[in-house]
Amino acid sequence: MMRMLLMSLVSCLVAINEAKLISRCDLARVLHKEDLDRFEGYSLSDWLCLAFVESNFNLSKVNENADGSFDYGVFQINSHYWCNDHKSHSENICHEDLLSPDLLSTINCVKKIVSGAGGMKNWVAWRLHCAGRPLSYWMTGCHKE
Repeated sequence: MMRMLLMSLVSCLVAINEAKLISRCDLARVLHKEDLDRFEGYSLSDWLCLAFVESNFNLSKVNENADGSFDYGVFQINSHYWCNDHKSHSENICHEDLLSPDLLSTINCVKKIVSGAGGMKNWVAWRLHCAGRPLSYWMTGCHKE
């Protein structure tokens, strides 16, 4: 029993150690630098809220969905709709490495997604937790430059 508990604890610590987290304000600076503030009408607060509810600011998060598709990165971009990960069949709209720590690939992809039909409404979590809510507090204490 104790051995199983110890193995579970070690597994959790390894998983936590593998996560590549970015701070809220560091993410805001990167998104601002890459012109996402007011891109297609969405504020930096919208993007920060989305990143938090989707991945808790985890750049390396991968989630397998019940339909066999996968969600990748800080914005949990779905393989069924946006990128061909050779596990799902999609149009491969993004053609990007969505787990790259520099975020440029991910930013290029989300720009394509929000420029199309639905905008940020393509993310269920954004619709449920961010849309139509006051979000300015996401930028509290952050400087864009």
